[in-house]
Amino acid sequence: MSGIRPNELDERLEAASRGDLFLLDIRPKSAYRSKAIENSHNIPVYGDLRRGDESTLRDRLDEIPRDAEVVVVCKMGMVAKRATSLLDDEGYDAATLTGGMSGWTGYQNGSLGYKIRSLVWNLR
Repeated sequence: MSGIRPNELDERLEAASRGDLFLLDIRPKSAYRSKAIENSHNIPVYGDLRRGDESTLRDRLDEIPRDAEVVVVCKMGMVAKRATSLLDDEGYDAATLTGGMSGWTGYQNGSLGYKIRSLVWNLR
């Protein structure tokens, strides 16, 4: 299972042709409607996965293309790791957006918190 940092995702979004990259936002519909990454797709399974129930995501796998790299987005990135693991097990090329929407928003805004997290990530 892999992760992709917000700056790396931004670069991939600029370079990817349509269909090469599928952004899967698993947050609840209300959170997705409030703020989402452009061209992402919402399958709101966050609550189920948080409780350990993978069945809802498994039931909706037909909505996720198998021929694209899938980047899973949630609030902070923790629950997205569960979805990414499931997708990996099902044969998808999947990665988790490191820091989730919080990390993406921090990156977009150039926040100090994001800059500090980025330094920590670079040390690993």
